[in-house]
Amino acid sequence: MDIETRILEILGEALELPPQRLVELGRDSALLGAIPELDSMGVLAVIHLLEERFGFIIGDEEIDGTTFATLGTLADFVAEKLGG
Repeated sequence: MDIETRILEILGEALELPPQRLVELGRDSALLGAIPELDSMGVLAVIHLLEERFGFIIGDEEIDGTTFATLGTLADFVAEKLGG
């Protein structure tokens, strides 16, 4: 399973999004500001699940608004954390 698919599963679980909303999301789909459920608490829930599912720790200094700008930017961040 690719990173973007795993992230979509995490977004669905953390934000309690129905599957039909997730299938509409692609690499260039906006996240912050476009998904109302992705507020500050939603971001924390997503970060927690990313750390748990991918087995890394995300430091506060590592993320900003651009990390969650699109599905693609979040996937690129995760890929970088995984070493490639």
